[in-house]
Amino acid sequence: MAVHHQLIRRPPYAVWAVLAEPACYGEWVVGPSQSVPLDQTWPAVGSRLGYTVRLGPWSANGVTTVRHQESGKELELEASFKQLGTARIFLQLRPWGDEETLVICDEHPLRGLGGTLHNAASEALLQLRHRGMLGRLARLTEQDPVEQDQAGARHA
Repeated sequence: MAVHHQLIRRPPYAVWAVLAEPACYGEWVVGPSQSVPLDQTWPAVGSRLGYTVRLGPWSANGVTTVRHQESGKELELEASFKQLGTARIFLQLRPWGDEETLVICDEHPLRGLGGTLHNAASEALLQLRHRGMLGRLARLTEQDPVEQDQAGARHA
């Protein structure tokens, strides 16, 4: 089970604001090149986000569904990628002092080929993915408000 953490120099509400904005997923999640909300209720339980993964000329689509959320504290997702199966991604936000957040990401395969082939090598790849993903989430969250507004305008 791949678990990684990142200290973000912003309070939990600021981190949650990024997680609650589906158009930002393509900026911080490692893998998808773009994301589109399939429901207008993201991140409500049952809401979905469509995404595209591109590798050179090859591309494929997947869907991520919110399975659990506690606003400002927890977001649990099931990412479905037909070729590989599904994975559970759990993001937990813990206040760290007055102005920081410890983000803990726990991801593992649930169904399909990804679960069948899960091993130490794929676990190492998940750890690398988390390092990049949480680093991007930190950079995006820690931007000053003007930069955040400009990033949001790119997705409007």
